[in-house]
Amino acid sequence: MDTATPFRVTPRAAAQVAEIAARQGKPQAGLRLAVDAGGCSGFQYRFDLEDAPAADDLVVAEGPGRVFVDPVSLELLAGAELDWTEALIGAHFAVKNPQAVSACGCGTSFSVG
Repeated sequence: MDTATPFRVTPRAAAQVAEIAARQGKPQAGLRLAVDAGGCSGFQYRFDLEDAPAADDLVVAEGPGRVFVDPVSLELLAGAELDWTEALIGAHFAVKNPQAVSACGCGTSFSVG
């Protein structure tokens, strides 16, 4: 992992990635975080469990969990942080993205300025 990475994964999020991968019987898998066009604000985050990164992915490893980000998505995630949040309404991955100038109520859709 490059220590000067423009994208960060918290230890709490990495632990959750590792737990999900283990539950799926794929302990070496990682979480794919991608940004797709769409959603109610212009862009939306997509999360998938994948067995291995692509050749040009940024791989962020924090403890046992790995997160894969493709170069195109990384441009929209520069300076962002992936965290795991737990609240009364549920638990989920949350992206704190300084490039997002607005977001919708679902928390997975955003726009950039």
